Amino acid sequence: MDDMDRKILAALQHDFPLSQEPYKVIAEKVGAGVEEVFRRVRAMVDTGAIRRLGASLDSRKLGYRSTLAAVRVADDDVDTASAAIAAYPEVTHSYLRNSEFNIWFTLIAANEARIAEILEEIRLHLSLDSDDILNLPVEILFKLDARFNTAKA
Repeated sequence: MDDMDRKILAALQHDFPLSQEPYKVIAEKVGAGVEEVFRRVRAMVDTGAIRRLGASLDSRKLGYRSTLAAVRVADDDVDTASAAIAAYPEVTHSYLRNSEFNIWFTLIAANEARIAEILEEIRLHLSLDSDDILNLPVEILFKLDARFNTAKA
């Protein structure tokens, strides 16, 4: 990653332009051509330096509710359970943990009733007992503004 990549990353994460031609705005900001900026962004996506490029909306301000959930499944059932959980568009993140409750995921839905409905559907689909699934709704939100330092290490 060179200085130009770092400039592009900083522009992408700190002040992404709301424009019909965002790459043109970024190119002007970093002093490069539009095609070069696009090529470099594509290369950073392809190599995994950029995992996701998109908006991050505040679901609470949009009237949605969220929860952290977890299921306890047998190791042999992890793939099946993961696929069942990931099938819901309301699931935003999912990850394995080496603990009693081994699949954790976040869920954002229009209301608490929809969250409960999804969790019950997952429970039934996976033939889980009620104590094999956790619903841990947000009580106090701690939101970090995670931005990566693009300066040379």
